[in-house]
Amino acid sequence: MNTPVHVLILAAGLGTRMKSAYAKALHKLGGRTLIGHVVNTAVKLEAETITVVLGYQAELVEQAARAALSANDAEKLRFALQTEQRGTGHAVISARDAFKDAQGVLVVLYVDAPLIQAETLSQLITTHANEKNAATLITTKIDPPPAFGRIVRDDNGQFLNITEDKDCTPQQRAITEVNPGFYCFDIAALLPALDQLKPNNAQNEYYLTDVPELMLKAGKRVGTAFYADYEELAGLNDRVELALLAQRLRQRTLRCLMLDGVTIVDPASTYIDDTVEIGRDTTIHPQVILEGSTRIGSNCEIHSWSHLTNAVIGDECKLLNGVVITDSKLVGKNTVGPYAHLRMHTELDEAAVIGNFVEVKKSRLGKKTKSMHLTYLGDATLGDRVNIGAGTITCNYDGKNKNATIIGNDVKIGSSTMLVAPVKVGDGAMSGAGSVITKDVPEDSLVAGVPAQVKKKLKG
Repeated sequence: MNTPVHVLILAAGLGTRMKSAYAKALHKLGGRTLIGHVVNTAVKLEAETITVVLGYQAELVEQAARAALSANDAEKLRFALQTEQRGTGHAVISARDAFKDAQGVLVVLYVDAPLIQAETLSQLITTHANEKNAATLITTKIDPPPAFGRIVRDDNGQFLNITEDKDCTPQQRAITEVNPGFYCFDIAALLPALDQLKPNNAQNEYYLTDVPELMLKAGKRVGTAFYADYEELAGLNDRVELALLAQRLRQRTLRCLMLDGVTIVDPASTYIDDTVEIGRDTTIHPQVILEGSTRIGSNCEIHSWSHLTNAVIGDECKLLNGVVITDSKLVGKNTVGPYAHLRMHTELDEAAVIGNFVEVKKSRLGKKTKSMHLTYLGDATLGDRVNIGAGTITCNYDGKNKNATIIGNDVKIGSSTMLVAPVKVGDGAMSGAGSVITKDVPEDSLVAGVPAQVKKKLKG
């Protein structure tokens, strides 16, 4: 776009009907905070500046807005404080120092309407530019209309004003064309209109909805951009409406993934945050939950009851039923499960395998290493081609500290071995079943017993 775009996000409200100790902007939807959704949409508009109007829990909302963006995009953020809640117009007035010297247009968004898409706002900006308007607002039709401002038109269908629901006459309240609250203003025309705002209404508030009428009276052009999909424009006031928006966002996310080449066997039982990325030809089975910054490669299979949070899954991986992975990485061609748990920055190198009822915490497993049954590996580093027998435990906690276990390449650990950390097992070594290893094991040695002793050299 040739016209510079600036975005103003109104996020000062408490959200009383949420019945929460936290500001409405901090509640989550599909893996992001509400403020996170809206600032991400603003970035997609290639906005030069993004100003967030803060109020209740200002510091926390500012932190959430910054956390939602990359370092480069976060540089666009500006913040303004609305010290008292006196309406939407008052919120914009509170932020005027952030845009008063800017050129171009100001797009006004609301933190409690997080499903609006950048493409829809781009159409609004394009309509605004093509019609050479001073103000352009999105309208939609809902019958029966909710408690939104009504779009009042003259006999020729031209826009006259927006009348808030609480100020409507019975005739106006019957109007089905409503104002969901998305505006595009020429900044140069907006500033004098803000100076004329008065709290002449039942709420004694400064309404932003009065600005278009003030512009008309000043001889400026005001237009509307009709948009039929109300669900995209919908806002939320309470947790019931939050759940409804979450359902709509989930359906949108699943549809986009399926159209991009992901098989989702049962969309009705599958929950995937819109922050998740999945490669082509991956299959997601019923009752899977994928959250946060999870990234899944191509040609993977994620089976039922698996729950992934901030996981990185390489190509050609298979997760069997009931796998839980948090903050961990599979390089590729890995099989995990069923009923395995990987957490705290665990990493599996290519073709490493984790089997049923194995827990791996803060550990790294090398290429083609396997732990197939009933095992705990914590604070451990395992080399390539290691085989871990059933019932093995790295005893990493001494009562005060977590200690490391290091296992070399081509090691075979017998069933029910206890490795009392800190301890190292050299390349090519082997432990007998039921061994308790309390000392470092030399390379190419067989150890057994309680405590384990070297029984023989395996080479040479």
